[in-house]
Amino acid sequence: MPSDLSLPRCWPTADPLYIAYHDDEWGRPVRDDRLLFERMCLEGFQSGLAWITILRKRENFRAAFASFDPAAVAAFGDDDMARLMADAGIVRNRAKIEATIANARATLALQQAGETLTDLLWSFAPAYPEPAPVVLADMPAQTSLSEALARELKRRGFRFVGPTTVYALMQATGIVNDHLATCIVRDDVEAQREEWR
Repeated sequence: MPSDLSLPRCWPTADPLYIAYHDDEWGRPVRDDRLLFERMCLEGFQSGLAWITILRKRENFRAAFASFDPAAVAAFGDDDMARLMADAGIVRNRAKIEATIANARATLALQQAGETLTDLLWSFAPAYPEPAPVVLADMPAQTSLSEALARELKRRGFRFVGPTTVYALMQATGIVNDHLATCIVRDDVEAQREEWR
């Protein structure tokens, strides 16, 4: 994608990292358990912070959390917790770190039951394309689908997955397409989503 700052995007930014995230990643369909687990964890860590903070620390998170391999993270113990709480390269929030480990275990439990995180999350995708938001204020913070998905995730043992965080995850992973109507990547993202319907 071109990095021309004059092209219409969903949010104003001149940060090359943020532009690359918007143009190449945000809203594009993700259908891989490890990648979805990573995105779920990062959305949880973002809660209460600016997303750019998480983007800038993303490689540190990957190093700290074994590239978000659910099996590896599920095996983390007390030594790992101490290591993570001392790691200035990530967000050192005990509840969020504990939730990441719990979510790895919940992801493994799904897989051991013959299910996938991918199938669970995508089962809450809207049946039809949503109307494109015209301005940022048109994007909801949560929806009835994100509320239902949050309830199901909690029932399955996931943590730090409230309906607002879950909706951000749905947006980020293409489960919904909230790119603005005028955004340079909206049509491309919708075409990618159609391939999965």
